[in-house]
Amino acid sequence: MDELSAIFLALADPTRRALLAQLQQGEATVTELAAPHSISVPSVSRHLKVLEQAGLITKSRSAQWRNCRLQPAPLQQVEEWMRPYRDFLSTRLDRLDAQLAINPERPDELTELEDR
Repeated sequence: MDELSAIFLALADPTRRALLAQLQQGEATVTELAAPHSISVPSVSRHLKVLEQAGLITKSRSAQWRNCRLQPAPLQQVEEWMRPYRDFLSTRLDRLDAQLAINPERPDELTELEDR
């Protein structure tokens, strides 16, 4: 599996996205990451393993504690992949704004604009 596919696979799960959001606040242990979730610590560990394999987090060991840290580089890959789509959507939204400014009382004409 290529890197981008592994990243998207890891991001596809809402629990893993929540774990990444927690790690935005800073380094945390597996136990700390598990606390707000209604799943077991071993289940959280399995989610963290997927995130680690995708390169989204790193784990370090300090005595019996396993600390996790967010790694932003793979998210930058996603950003770069999405850039052309964001530009495409931005252009379409700009055209929609322009159309609404011209004729705000005729939303039925917006369908014609979207078909172009």
